[in-house]
Amino acid sequence: MQEDQFSRINILFQQRNYKQAEKSLKTMLSSDPNDVDMLSLLAEVYIYLERYDDGMRIIKSAIALDPSISILYYTKSRLELLKDLYDDAEKSILEAKILDPNDDDVFAFEAHIKLHRKKYDLALELADQSLQINPENLLALNTRSTALLKLGRQEESFTSIEGALREDPNNSFTHANYGWGLLEKGQHKKALDHFKEALANDPNSKHAQSGMLEALKARYFFYRIFLKYAFWMNKFSSKGQWGIIIGIYFLSKLLKVVAKSVPILVPVLIPIIVLLGLATFSTWIITPISNLFLRFNKYGNLLLDSKQRISSNFVGFSLLVAIAGLLLSYIFSDMKLISLTVFGIAMMLPLGVMLSPSKSKYFLIIYTVFLAITGIVSIYYSLLHGEIINLASIIFLFAFIAFQWISNFILIDED
Repeated sequence: MQEDQFSRINILFQQRNYKQAEKSLKTMLSSDPNDVDMLSLLAEVYIYLERYDDGMRIIKSAIALDPSISILYYTKSRLELLKDLYDDAEKSILEAKILDPNDDDVFAFEAHIKLHRKKYDLALELADQSLQINPENLLALNTRSTALLKLGRQEESFTSIEGALREDPNNSFTHANYGWGLLEKGQHKKALDHFKEALANDPNSKHAQSGMLEALKARYFFYRIFLKYAFWMNKFSSKGQWGIIIGIYFLSKLLKVVAKSVPILVPVLIPIIVLLGLATFSTWIITPISNLFLRFNKYGNLLLDSKQRISSNFVGFSLLVAIAGLLLSYIFSDMKLISLTVFGIAMMLPLGVMLSPSKSKYFLIIYTVFLAITGIVSIYYSLLHGEIINLASIIFLFAFIAFQWISNFILIDED
């Protein structure tokens, strides 16, 4: 009888009918609420339904009933990783490994966690250990491929991912992973093919959806340059990323000092300083700007979520304000109207990142609203009294500079 029940649940899983699977499991558990296997499957259902708190509650109940089953800690680790509880996820997967030191899935998932933590050498080592137990483990093959790519071993990386595709040619995750690897390699057209294949096999794959979005944007030359920078930065830990940001900041300051001290070098140094500034600023706004362009692409528009659409709209409006300021200052020969241009360009930065996912859910939005209000007051005072430099504009300037450092801290921490 129980075998028939499990068979029905397995069929529902294969059909991705997780809501029906939840109903069936709850019906079964009503007659035996302490069935650990059923509880484990219900927690699995909640993973697919993205109800991670419910999944955590169920898996903890299962562990309390029988703390000697390895797969329960494995499932708990998966839930903790999905909730960004990296330390807890590592502790749980270690518990699973102690209980079953020969489970290739456990080694593969521990490698997956290390990959998330950018510990690429450890991720590779653990993936290899998983493959020694089971050479066909897809998660281990995928993790190994990504770790090798991040370590600069591209040929080995693609050999590994191609091996994963041979094992399961229709696996959505593997196709999406292959696409991301090709995207990092700069082959956005081939990457697009794999993202399409991934979505054909699993239309709800967020991994593939976000990859296709990046591949579509990579058709634009400047976005391809930004992607190379983003992939390069992503290889570093948060400390490494901060080191690069601070290094660029002090390099700009140093070049300015040298330019003042050695006037003959001004024609060479000023363009470099301007380029550094433009490059830094562009990294903040290029994503929402490119999303704005995708609004006019029937496929790209479908891939954008509501937050990406809103962000691109705000940045587009801010750009229009900047252009309007330039045109009005030229038409009316009034330099006070340049304050509109400065405000429009400056606001593109906070508007571009205010809806980015972070633990400080509303902080960036509130800060952006504060900047907008301060900027509008500054423009009003400037037009009314003819003073571009006023108290509101000074507050706006310092708040804008502070925003760059604060938002960097929040977003790097989130990454």
